[in-house]
Amino acid sequence: MRVTEENVVQQLKLKNEESISYVLKTYGGLLNAIIRKYLQGNELDVEECLADVLVSVWFHIDSFDPTKNEFKQWIAAIAKYRAIDYVRKSEKEKQHISKFELDERLSGQSVSETYMFDMEILLNELSDVERTIFNKYYIEGVPSREIAAYFKSKESWVHNKLSRGRKKLKNILLRDEG
Repeated sequence: MRVTEENVVQQLKLKNEESISYVLKTYGGLLNAIIRKYLQGNELDVEECLADVLVSVWFHIDSFDPTKNEFKQWIAAIAKYRAIDYVRKSEKEKQHISKFELDERLSGQSVSETYMFDMEILLNELSDVERTIFNKYYIEGVPSREIAAYFKSKESWVHNKLSRGRKKLKNILLRDEG
């Protein structure tokens, strides 16, 4: 069935995949503007947040109440609060100094062989690309700009890989402790 302004909510409730395309085509600019207002500059986070907004709309369409507000206002509110969640998450990550950075700052000397062995085992949990980025950035001290050039990617992509890799390693360390 053809998705229109009048039946988009109904089609979302019926799980018609064309309705998500319609939402993106019709409201994508609005959602992008709202998300960009909060997530200034980080293109990967903007795209990821937009995808999360669409997923939220898809799975929570039953909570939409047309008597309280219009559909456009409802998805705008979802975008706003999802973007705020991303900002909070980003701030939390910035405040958290990774174990690697802390160890690097505290020890002005070379790292012990045992520690290197443990770190190699831990880094083997990462994908080849993530492991290469970690080695270059944290062990060899290569600037993220040069790593981005090596992978023919943006510097933000490198930071994203580092952030996600740290999160993976943190979860592994916490799992092993518990």
